Amino acid sequence: MTDTPVATPQTRSDHPQLAKTLRSRHVTMISIGGIIGAGLFVGSSAAIAAIGPAVLVSYALAGLIVLFVMRMLGEMAVTHPDTGAFTEFSRLALGPLAGFTAGWLYWYFWVVVVAIEAIAGAAILARWIDLPAWQIGVVLMTVLTASNLFSTRTYGEFEFWFSSIKVAAIVAFIAIAGAHVSGMTGDHQGGFSNLFNDGGFAPFGWGPVIAGVTTVIFAIVGAEIATVAAAEAREGPRAIANLTTSLVMRIVLFYVGAIGLILAVIPWRSIEPGSSPFAAALGQVGVPGAEDLMNVVVLVAVLSCLNSGIYVASRILFTLAAKGDAPGWIVKLDRRGVPKRAILSCVGFAFLALGASVVSPGQVFAFLVNASGALMMIIYLMTVASHIRLRSVTERTRPQDLTLKAWFYPVGSYLTGAAMIAVLAAMALSQELATQLYASLACLGVTVALHRLFRAGRKQP
Repeated sequence: MTDTPVATPQTRSDHPQLAKTLRSRHVTMISIGGIIGAGLFVGSSAAIAAIGPAVLVSYALAGLIVLFVMRMLGEMAVTHPDTGAFTEFSRLALGPLAGFTAGWLYWYFWVVVVAIEAIAGAAILARWIDLPAWQIGVVLMTVLTASNLFSTRTYGEFEFWFSSIKVAAIVAFIAIAGAHVSGMTGDHQGGFSNLFNDGGFAPFGWGPVIAGVTTVIFAIVGAEIATVAAAEAREGPRAIANLTTSLVMRIVLFYVGAIGLILAVIPWRSIEPGSSPFAAALGQVGVPGAEDLMNVVVLVAVLSCLNSGIYVASRILFTLAAKGDAPGWIVKLDRRGVPKRAILSCVGFAFLALGASVVSPGQVFAFLVNASGALMMIIYLMTVASHIRLRSVTERTRPQDLTLKAWFYPVGSYLTGAAMIAVLAAMALSQELATQLYASLACLGVTVALHRLFRAGRKQP
């Protein structure tokens, strides 16, 4: 590693620039939409059943890892404001191969998520609509693709209201469950003694608590979407960076607080994996139609994630094309400043993945899903490495620009990286997660090989 400063990579000057039409309220809700999804409203049931009440510790540790990563992203966004999508920090710090790899892995992760969320949304609507789930999924993807194609502002408005509904649902749940646990609603059973009565706080020991971080952390990732949206926001990068850090902290508290109240309302052993623990808790409190209410909330969460998946995948693809790592025709914008070609390219792949879920659900689609399983940890690990590199260079060359700093550097950065390596190691030791890790590593290997093929004989922009 040399002492020379890292050069800031710029998008080619002959490429159009995305319009800045998003406001801070849009970016706020986009960040919330990335974190609060079906992983909280439904996926938390499997974690509770596998870990017990100590799942609160698992969520707190996972949230701490993500919070530190977001603070690092905030620092890099302020000191290198013209870099673009957060995956470009890897190019800036570690070189073209890292930028290519981080960008394409992140793109792949989100286009697969689009297909997964379309299937999840279709499964919910199939309760009320008498159509095959795949047809409903096609309709959902088409509608939200149209919202993204119309304008960036339209996407932002959709996400603002989707996320507002999710936040309102969590706040209402915390208020109702909190009133029940405190005895304000009359006769009640349980209370916070539920966290210790049935086998103790950690009934399976502390090993599953630490290993549980490997599963719950994937429910919390997504806040980094805000750093992608920042390229189209009117506010400066510092405002977005500060907003993102404080926002993630609040959402982690939402996660821990909501799940803690669930465990206080109902015995943890009564929670069935795959069902919504929120619906079970509301049913215990006596809220009428709790299951239908939560199905609506989960549907909104799914549509929010689907909407954001199309957005973020298209912007990453646009950035890759602008850097010469994807076909150049993708960077063309329409008259409203929307990267229509990038959006349609991403949705086209997502439709192929959706088709694979119908034609070959146990093989092709299963592989696509497994291959995305560990990618966020790999991308986050590259982000931490990029931060360590860029911070050392900035401290030597322009320390006055470090107006927003990552916490407890360098110890905090190295510990965060070590925690992610531990998560990947825990996946390798888990019979359920090892397949995802190895498929993701295979995806990483293919991406590196594609860089050698795609960039062979080409000059870097």
